[in-house]
Amino acid sequence: MRVWRGLWRAVSSGDGAARGGRPRRRAWETSLSPLERVRRLLPPEEAAAVGRCAAAPQVPPEEEEKEEEEEEAAAAPSSQASPEAAGARPGPFRAGELALAEVRRKHNATSKLLCRLAAGSVLASPRGFLPHCDIIGQLPGQMLRTSAGAPLLLRRPSLEEYVLLMPRGPTIAYPKDISAILTMTDIHPGDTVLETGSGSGAMSLFLSRAVGPKGRVISYEIRDDHHNLAKKNYRHWRAAWEIGHMEEWPDNVDFILKDISTAAADMKSVTVDAIVLDMLNPQSALPVVHPSLKQGGVCAVYLANITQVIDLLDRIRTCKLPFLCERIIEVTYRNWLVLPAKIKNCKSSQMVETQENIEEPPQKEYEEIHIQDQVVLKESEYNDSLSDDAETNCSMPYVARPSYWQDGHSAFLTKLRKFRPLLS
Repeated sequence: MRVWRGLWRAVSSGDGAARGGRPRRRAWETSLSPLERVRRLLPPEEAAAVGRCAAAPQVPPEEEEKEEEEEEAAAAPSSQASPEAAGARPGPFRAGELALAEVRRKHNATSKLLCRLAAGSVLASPRGFLPHCDIIGQLPGQMLRTSAGAPLLLRRPSLEEYVLLMPRGPTIAYPKDISAILTMTDIHPGDTVLETGSGSGAMSLFLSRAVGPKGRVISYEIRDDHHNLAKKNYRHWRAAWEIGHMEEWPDNVDFILKDISTAAADMKSVTVDAIVLDMLNPQSALPVVHPSLKQGGVCAVYLANITQVIDLLDRIRTCKLPFLCERIIEVTYRNWLVLPAKIKNCKSSQMVETQENIEEPPQKEYEEIHIQDQVVLKESEYNDSLSDDAETNCSMPYVARPSYWQDGHSAFLTKLRKFRPLLS
């Protein structure tokens, strides 16, 4: 067989050489490429242009994407901040920055401590001391131990946590109510918002973030001590934000020490998109501030008692102010605890795996019910884990129930909409 194959190759190569001096090609070797097929269908001029394009050097897709990104970056305005600049600074804690320490206590209670980092200061907690020099240079989200060996979770505080832990004089507007007010007023970046009652500065901080660098917040306060405290809390948050983030917090809040009911002359030249009233007698401020509110704008009123809401609506009716009461709400939260269960002898109870079509004896059922009645919440330290391998690997039951501590009533939120009365 090999001899016949060799003779056939010799004859084939000889015939090809005799015909044209080139070896004979197979059918798939002489097939045209798609570009050649298109070129043969086009006129000569267009075929030559297609050939020149095909002869041009091809750029890999990765390089093309890179060139497009460079062109877009060059075309973008220099004032526009990159996404990395808008986020937190990717680095450890620095001196002058705010740090939040979480201490886990018994009965699933957590204590939060807010401190401003300084080289020679010490963080005092119920479970021991921790020098600030041990925190500076550490990355947020790490666990450190106090002098008593208790673990602390260190991280940067959110605006909600800062508002709840910052120094306060009057009662603050709680974040759960502030979130509802921001949704109620539909504040956008670039809006101008009027606030009456600076208090401790909680509402001012949230409004400052909502309106953004191009917006403006005008905050009136009648008491000198409240005015100074609101300015101090706002200034401390901005200073810590600039250290821990790539961009500055906007300086867009104007704190004014004046009674809003006597500021009619100042409000004539101001047009606001929304109004937030947090004061004892908001009905005295409505006649002064309503001309500055744009048509269809929302005025949100923060009141502690329902009798104050009644007085407000009665004043609007008697004075014939152009406001419609759209709704009156009360924001309530319900906290829950979901924890692994333990029986009273401090051993974790295990899930009982049931099989279908298998009947358990009555005594077994009684024992399971008895164990379920003895289930109590696990009371342990922050980092405790099950020491038994069998308990760690097996499935465990959980206890889910409302928390002992619930957020009670804080305020009534009244939404007023400005309208244009019909002409008589």
